[in-house]
Amino acid sequence: MYEQFYIVPFARHNELVVKAYQHRGYSAEEAAQAARFSDLAAQHGIRTHNAIKALHLDHLFGSAADGCVPGAEIEKIESRFAASETWNANKKLGQATAYEAIDAAIELADKYGIGQVSVDNAFHYLWGGGYVMEAAKRGYIAYTNCTAALAEVVPFMGKFPTLGTNPHSWGFPTTDACGFPIVIDWATSVLAMGRVQQFQREGVALPPNAAVDKDGNPTTDANAVNALMPFGAHKGYGLSLINEIVGGFIGGSLPTLRSRAIPEGEKRTPAFYFQVIHPDAVSGGAFAKGRNQIENVKAVIDDILGHGNENCLLPGQLEAQWAKRVEKAGGLLFSAAEIDAFNEIAKECGAQPWYPNDFTIE
Repeated sequence: MYEQFYIVPFARHNELVVKAYQHRGYSAEEAAQAARFSDLAAQHGIRTHNAIKALHLDHLFGSAADGCVPGAEIEKIESRFAASETWNANKKLGQATAYEAIDAAIELADKYGIGQVSVDNAFHYLWGGGYVMEAAKRGYIAYTNCTAALAEVVPFMGKFPTLGTNPHSWGFPTTDACGFPIVIDWATSVLAMGRVQQFQREGVALPPNAAVDKDGNPTTDANAVNALMPFGAHKGYGLSLINEIVGGFIGGSLPTLRSRAIPEGEKRTPAFYFQVIHPDAVSGGAFAKGRNQIENVKAVIDDILGHGNENCLLPGQLEAQWAKRVEKAGGLLFSAAEIDAFNEIAKECGAQPWYPNDFTIE
């Protein structure tokens, strides 16, 4: 279906995002990191995790609900392991924390070949793919996972939601091999709860095996949904479980308490995990036919997309194509509905509204 987009100048978008975050009490530095991340998401067509979603989440679970504390300082805990850092984010803004963590992991990888940063007491960092993509563009293999803000997913064959939509994100420095960094980024539920709400509004049935009702029975009735199901049956369940267990090792508490009222002494915050690998640190050097490392990666990708598979996409390809559209347009692309949503944000923080006539149509 054709959708019309308005071209919004980068500076105008970022100015509004900064003002919105500062209006909610965040520091200039935190607001700048939030704008940087929202710009990155919009540049790559991540419409589910742009500034609109970021500020909505902050309203629901963040600064308005004590899930995130503007101006919080990260506490770096002493570690006896040279390539590892453990942080207490003290509920600092997720985007600012994640950018700092991936930079720290890169610094460790430069020194030790691999670096990891684990973060306790965190707040939603939105699109994990964005952080690993930026690391990949700088030449590193990067991975992150986190525990989601809410437990909305049942274990395989379960009836009560005790898992988050828990994403995994990998980024690979493959620009020289295929023209863009390969970014493999996925949540572990079939659908997001927001998608279910969209189906409710539109009166559309869910796909099979995406959700369960209150008795744990699979349902395609959007109005009967009590919880989501992991994708891939037991395999998606296992991948989601990884995040909860890693979070448990870091310091995360009970999944069913995240972002909810908690008993005395409990915790309700997500946990983050970041890992960065320098490509030289994993190279055996014995590449066939005298290829160097990146030539070898290109040969592997070409083989996968050969043999009749030439029309298959690589993860990260659609995002790279959207970025080229944005570059050609000279600004970020937003629909009329998204312009309306930005105007709600502008109204809240006292900024000038966006008038569609102000913008060129792509």
